[in-house]
Amino acid sequence: MEPHVTSSDRVALVTGGAKGIGRAIVQDLSQSGWLVAFCDTDREAGEQLAATDRRHIRFFQGDVASETDVERVVAATIEWAGRLDALVNNAGIANPETGPVEQLSLAQWQRRLDVNLTGPFLVTKHAVPTLRESRGAIVNMASTRALQSEPHTEAYAATKGGIVALTHALAMSLGPDIRVNCISPGWIDTRAWQGGKDPVAPLDADDHGQHPAGRVGEPEDIAGLVAYLISPAASFITGQNFVADGGMVRKMIYRE
Repeated sequence: MEPHVTSSDRVALVTGGAKGIGRAIVQDLSQSGWLVAFCDTDREAGEQLAATDRRHIRFFQGDVASETDVERVVAATIEWAGRLDALVNNAGIANPETGPVEQLSLAQWQRRLDVNLTGPFLVTKHAVPTLRESRGAIVNMASTRALQSEPHTEAYAATKGGIVALTHALAMSLGPDIRVNCISPGWIDTRAWQGGKDPVAPLDADDHGQHPAGRVGEPEDIAGLVAYLISPAASFITGQNFVADGGMVRKMIYRE
C-alpha cells in the first residue's frame, strides 16, 4: 500500500533495519506514526519486517558500503514517501573481534571501515539535500568501544571512534538546517531480535548485576533515544555523543 503523505507525516530512513537495534528502531518509529524506509543486506529478514506494516514500513535491499546502492535507496525512499525528515545510520558489522592486530588482514580492516564508517558518510551525503529542505535530523550509531576497548578489536573501535568525530564534524557543517547526534550503546541484548527460531536463554544475574543500572540493555532502550533525538523536543541538541550503557563506562573496574 502506498502511503498518502500529508504535511504532518514524518519520514525516516533507517539503515541496517532488518535485525537487532535497527529493527527495534523501525518498529518503534512506525508504531509512533512515522513512515519508515529501511535498508539491509538481508532480504529475507527485511521483507519479513516490512510485511508487518505495509502502510508505514518499506524495505529496500542494499549495502551502505556501495554508493550505487545508497543512491538507489535514498532515491527510492523519497519516491515512496515524498520527503525525508530523519536519517538513522545504524548499519554496521557488529562483531568487534578480529584477532591479534598482527594477523588482522587488510581486507577485514577495510570491510569494517567501508560498512561502519564510509557507509554513514555515503548515506548522509545523498540524504542531505532532502533533509535540508525539511530541517531534519541525523542519528549515527557509534559504540562505547569508541571510548574503551577489549583486546583484538582495533578495526571496530577505529570505525566507532570515527563515527563520533564524523558526528560533530557534520553537526558543524550542516547546522542550523540539520541536527546531527550519535548514540554509543553498551551491552544491548539483541539475540531475540536477530530472527532466530530457537528460544533465547535468559541472561544470568551477574550479567545484569554488573551494570550500575541493574540490567543489560534492550534494543528498545536505543530506539527510544533515537525517537527523542529526531523529535522537536531535541531541537537544541546537536553534535553530541549519547552513551547508553547502563553506566558501565563510568564504572571503575579493578581486580581485587
